[in-house]
Amino acid sequence: MPLVHDIVVELERIAPLSLAEDWDNVGLLVGDRGRAAERVMTCLTLTPTTVAEAVERQADMVVVHHPLPFQPLSQLTTDTTVGRLLWELIGARVAVYSAHTAFDSAREGINARWAEALQLKQVEPMSEMVFPEYASRQGSGEGLGAGRCGALDLPTTLDALANHVKRFLSITQVRIVGANNQAVRRVAVACGSGGSFLESARAKACDCLVTGEANFHTCLEAEATGVAMILTGHYASERFAMEHLAVELAELFPGLAIWASQRERDPLSVV
Repeated sequence: MPLVHDIVVELERIAPLSLAEDWDNVGLLVGDRGRAAERVMTCLTLTPTTVAEAVERQADMVVVHHPLPFQPLSQLTTDTTVGRLLWELIGARVAVYSAHTAFDSAREGINARWAEALQLKQVEPMSEMVFPEYASRQGSGEGLGAGRCGALDLPTTLDALANHVKRFLSITQVRIVGANNQAVRRVAVACGSGGSFLESARAKACDCLVTGEANFHTCLEAEATGVAMILTGHYASERFAMEHLAVELAELFPGLAIWASQRERDPLSVV
């Protein structure tokens, strides 16, 4: 039976922590590396719903995308939501691991999966860096970094690309910036809150940026500079990758109970 440590080793192989942004909090955040891990759950975010599922289904470990804790804690009490969730997990002896921005930027991470889903060619990071530690583990450390961009085989329209995105994510709607018939040849992708990549997308001569969410003024800037945007919602832009990760872990550890949270939902709904 594998230990928490064994799963951590595989997760760090998939997304080496050296790929994470300096401000991030990644790795094994809660838990005992020497404890057996027979049941593992993946999810996007630790919430009262996902924590309750992990505890009720007796998970030994949760692999979550968004770190908890994210900021340093001076107290660990049930007076705050973060403290309460951590207290429940620790009480149930559930380990917590997050790769977050390392998984965003990994060779087979979230943004790479986006580029594959959009069938982009000549894919490159929007913000390229060289990671020697990654190179030592998986070959070349070049061509890695935040976001991805690339060219479509054939030009399309913003409306057609938006419909492709909806089919990929199995969602019924997205928000767009730009005209439905705007031509799209080069596409940038940045999961989550990727509005900050707008300037990088422009610098890479992209016609469209696909991301989870962006603020109002970023959308105005995109409109003013002629860069289309497709906003899928933060949840949809990343949750699918945690489902894929559960499948990958199940293949790496046959016989273990590994599942993507079945109760996690997007906190935003349309009325």
